[in-house]
Amino acid sequence: MVSLSTWYRYLGHKFEYAVTLGWKSYQRGQISEREIGDAVWKNLFQGKLTYLHWSEGKEMVPAIGAQGGTLLVRKLPFADPMRVFVGDVVVLKDPEKSNNYLVRRLAAIEGYEMVSTDGKDEPFVLDKDECWVLADTENLKPKEAYDSRLFGPISMSSIIGRVIYCLRTAVDHGPVQNSHFSTKKDSPILEVELDVDEMVKNHKT
Repeated sequence: MVSLSTWYRYLGHKFEYAVTLGWKSYQRGQISEREIGDAVWKNLFQGKLTYLHWSEGKEMVPAIGAQGGTLLVRKLPFADPMRVFVGDVVVLKDPEKSNNYLVRRLAAIEGYEMVSTDGKDEPFVLDKDECWVLADTENLKPKEAYDSRLFGPISMSSIIGRVIYCLRTAVDHGPVQNSHFSTKKDSPILEVELDVDEMVKNHKT
């Protein structure tokens, strides 16, 4: 049973998401000023804050099993340092294949100094709106991990969501370890929208 305080927090997140998405659509010229209100109400009452995403590969073991996992992903209308944090597992557009999506952990954001572990490359600082993402599996080489060590910094706008729950099998599932800030922010969304039975139904075996 979801508590009243959790529902209030959840609805607060929904309202923020609906307003931000409506304003974003207006700024992009997708809707007129008069249509902003309708867009906000539509997203507030009809849409969910999460969606299911299938991911496979050994890059994010153990957060996601090597055989793959069905992920519950929180939608993000904007990815900026106020909404995503270092340590979060995020879904992002593949920088080399625009119709493909990757799941990686956010390792650094704008202002962070990046220093090569082998000393081959000069240190550099991530520019505004840039971030650095890494695979969790540490023993993978950059080419195998297919992360920022291979393709470099990416734009924060490439991030479209944060993974908050992973179903590896029908009996092996649970919340994904994210930053403390995100875990706290996402808790009411997870409590209201998590449906393990639905995830099992959509799971690929």
